[in-house]
Amino acid sequence: MTDAPLSDPAYDFTNDWFDQNIPVWDALLPRFEPKRVLEIGSYEGRSACYLIEKFGGNESLEIHCVDTWEGGIEHDKGAMSEVESRFDKNVQLALQKKSNPGVVVKKHKKLSYMALAELITVERAATFDVLYVDGSHQAPHVLSDAVMGFHLVRAGGLMIFDDYIWSMEEMGKQDVLNMPKAAIDAFVNSFTRKVVVVRGAPVYQLYVTKTEA
Repeated sequence: MTDAPLSDPAYDFTNDWFDQNIPVWDALLPRFEPKRVLEIGSYEGRSACYLIEKFGGNESLEIHCVDTWEGGIEHDKGAMSEVESRFDKNVQLALQKKSNPGVVVKKHKKLSYMALAELITVERAATFDVLYVDGSHQAPHVLSDAVMGFHLVRAGGLMIFDDYIWSMEEMGKQDVLNMPKAAIDAFVNSFTRKVVVVRGAPVYQLYVTKTEA
């Protein structure tokens, strides 16, 4: 076993979609000193486990994981209960590996707009250092997650949008409402005086910093 993130064979992952992000996250996230992270869309917990392994040595780290574990239009609904079980197992393993009582994972099993509304009510302030939007790929849902999530990110914090150019349909036959790109572009354009796009990152993810509330 190596010291590379997520290399422990005891993890139970069925895909490695997240791994292409690791070099960028390794370089970018330390600049934001993440102590509170909110992720929308957790699936098997690969990104949460990365965060625990990478930043779990800090005195404190709080990760909020929002997911229905019911799947989106592109998922096999019948397999989602097993996906959730793997999330629970993987996150527990990552926490045990760090053995740091200051590392806490809070699971919000509900629709993202409901979870975000509750967090906005409870937080009453923008206190998250990093927001990772990787839930539904349908444009209306992505836009809702972006706008509501923005209010939970501190000024100077980072917003990460996954699957920027993903589409469910084949090239040339895409339904723009089944793609995150239209929603992400609408958010960035509408909030252009409040966010700055991080240049130079791969196009499959879009990174923006929040400049003001």
